[in-house]
Amino acid sequence: MKIGIDVGSTGIKMVFVSPETRILWKKVTPTRPGQSGVVEALIREGLKDLSAGPDDIEKTCVTGYGRNLIPDSDHVVDEITANAAGIHFLTQGRARTLINIGGQDVKIISLSREGRVTDFRMNDKCAAGTGRFFEMAARILDTPLDDFAADEGTAPAAINATCAVFAESEIVSLMAQDVAKGAIIQGINNAVARRIANLAGASPLEEAVFADGGPAMNQGLIYSLEDALLCDIHVTEAPQFTVALGAVLAA
Repeated sequence: MKIGIDVGSTGIKMVFVSPETRILWKKVTPTRPGQSGVVEALIREGLKDLSAGPDDIEKTCVTGYGRNLIPDSDHVVDEITANAAGIHFLTQGRARTLINIGGQDVKIISLSREGRVTDFRMNDKCAAGTGRFFEMAARILDTPLDDFAADEGTAPAAINATCAVFAESEIVSLMAQDVAKGAIIQGINNAVARRIANLAGASPLEEAVFADGGPAMNQGLIYSLEDALLCDIHVTEAPQFTVALGAVLAA
């Protein structure tokens, strides 16, 4: 079997993949200092859960921001190539546009019918609109990220700042005014969706459009993105593992 590792800025994602490209085991754990040791511990945990040993590993493939911090990997793959390979496989070639919402950046990747990357845009200048921004908002609101899928009918609070620091101030101010938490969450989802729509530009995105990364599990954000981009947004079953799987496929 093969192991795919995505060493991201906020989470390390790992998948064990069978020769038939079936995910046998997967896990995500927060990124912390000593990434190499964290990866080694995850591999041991996966092998134990699968009743397997080191000799069962055909190769390890690593990608993500910290890919060069893992010295014993067999293959190193850049994130965009891995992301494209993963979503092309998981969607059986349907995806033409991918919105990847990572821990500290957002990417919009255009794909050919064959899964080649034909264009990409990235925002890595500000945390607003990223997984890190949602973590900050969850901490201020004292609400788990799982509860960020606010009801569609909730009237959103106005959050206008395009900077994470000023948006944090707006959230604190809204809480001081006793604005309902659900309205603030919906306002956050809308603000992030607007930021991603600005990155996408004025031209319509080629469909089918998919989103991945941990924040893609927030259905409230997906609704807001559909409103902002005027198209359907699809999400695969485990969107935070697309890049780790893609590292195996692209190696």
